[in-house]
Amino acid sequence: MKITFKLFATLTDYLPVSARRSNIVELDVAPDAAISQIIEPFGLPPKLVHLVLVNGRYIEPDQRLTTTLSEGDVLAIWPPIAGG
Repeated sequence: MKITFKLFATLTDYLPVSARRSNIVELDVAPDAAISQIIEPFGLPPKLVHLVLVNGRYIEPDQRLTTTLSEGDVLAIWPPIAGG
């Protein structure tokens, strides 16, 4: 099934070079793949996977090992953000 995968801020460096400008990749994933399995091939450091949203809904860290997606879903991930 197809989903949209978005990485933001410094995490865009983990996307293929061709996708870094748009920060979006269309992925074909297994229907039973959990969020953690979907992001694993991208090599994101766990401490940088801070805010995880599926269709704008926050996914708690303990739910990322079991939450699966549906056709057309959007998985978006942000690193911790600091500002002043």
